[in-house]
Parts: sequence; C-alpha cells; structure tokens
Amino acid sequence: MNNLVDYISEHKIISIIRGVYGEDLLNLVEALYQGGIRLIEETFNQADPDCISKTTEAVKLIKKNFAQMKVGTGTTLSKKQLQAAYDAGAQFIISPNVNVEIIAQTKKLGLISIPGAMTATEIEAAHEAGADFVKIFPAGYLGAKYMKDILGPLNNIRFIATAGITPDNIDDFFSLGFAGAGISSYLSAKKYIEEKDYKTVQEHAKILSDKAKKYSQ
Repeated sequence: MNNLVDYISEHKIISIIRGVYGEDLLNLVEALYQGGIRLIEETFNQADPDCISKTTEAVKLIKKNFAQMKVGTGTTLSKKQLQAAYDAGAQFIISPNVNVEIIAQTKKLGLISIPGAMTATEIEAAHEAGADFVKIFPAGYLGAKYMKDILGPLNNIRFIATAGITPDNIDDFFSLGFAGAGISSYLSAKKYIEEKDYKTVQEHAKILSDKAKKYSQ
C-alpha cells in the first residue's frame, strides 16, 4: 500500500471518468495515457440501477488493457459497491463523504482510502478513521486561501483537491503541498467523447501531467 500511496503522490492527477464504457472508454484512457495520466477513477453513478456492473466492468477493462494505469472507484457509498470494486481489482476507493465504516472496510481489504471532506471536523474524522488521503470537495469553490487556513493545524494529512480544479488554479493547491488532484470535465467532457476528440484529451492530459511533474516527490 505504501508503494501505491507514493505512486499517487508522484503522478498526482486522477482522471475522473463518469458514464463512459466499452470502446469509448478504451479510446479515452489511451488518450489520457499518452498524455501522461496514470491514475483513473471510475465513478459509480448512483442514479443508475446498473452502476455496479457497469463500473466494475469498466475497471476490469482498463486493468486488462493498461497495465501501468492504477484504477479506483469513485462515489463509492456502500459496502456492496466497495466489495464489488475490490472484486473487480480496484486499487483505491474514493467517496464524496466521510463514512468511517467504508474507510475501515477499505483498509481491511488492503485498498487505499480517499474519502471526501470539507470542514476541519470532517477532515480530522477521516484521518483518524484511517484514510490514506483526504479529498477536499469542492476544492475549487473553497479555494486555496481556505486550504491554507486549514493546513495550519492539519498539516500532517495528505490532501487531494477535487471539483473545480483547472490548469489555472491547480498550482495554487500543489504549492500548498497537496498530494494530488481529481479532474473531471477538463479531461473527460462528454463532448470530447461524442466528437471523438481524443487529441484534445491528450493535450489537456499533458498540460496537467507536466504541471504535476514540477511538484512530484
């Protein structure tokens, strides 16, 4: 697990993928890979009754075709989803909230735990429960100034910035010592998939991965 914590801290950019499957998913991940991305979050769509089967099949597809990609699941809200993610080969578990039972079970299964939090109370609760990283959500809305204040007393925690993170503000978080950032639409917007514009995906991936390299451990 320590190796994976280091891997995440080194590569930093987690591409968040929602609702992309099959050939479209393979094309998207290929573009991300060519742009330097090595971390993928496949998200459970809670509104879709088939989200478990779709997400786990996506995890398996990526792992089969991209050996160097580390893959986890996002919006993992239940133990059933967590177990399915584990069975599919997911390596890290991301949630938008702090659920100490999910954190504990994630660690019991030997996976990396990345729960989402906003307040100092939530952040510390996640850390005390055993989280490897704490996802600050929504980081773009809260801003780097907010996090600078939070980091005063809570400077012993590894943070991932998610939601509203762009090339324009990502340096603000990395310069504060953030271990990584979760990126969605900038890398996997629906229009890129529909238009098969994987060139733009690769260009955007390279912009972010190049920024990450400046702060890699």
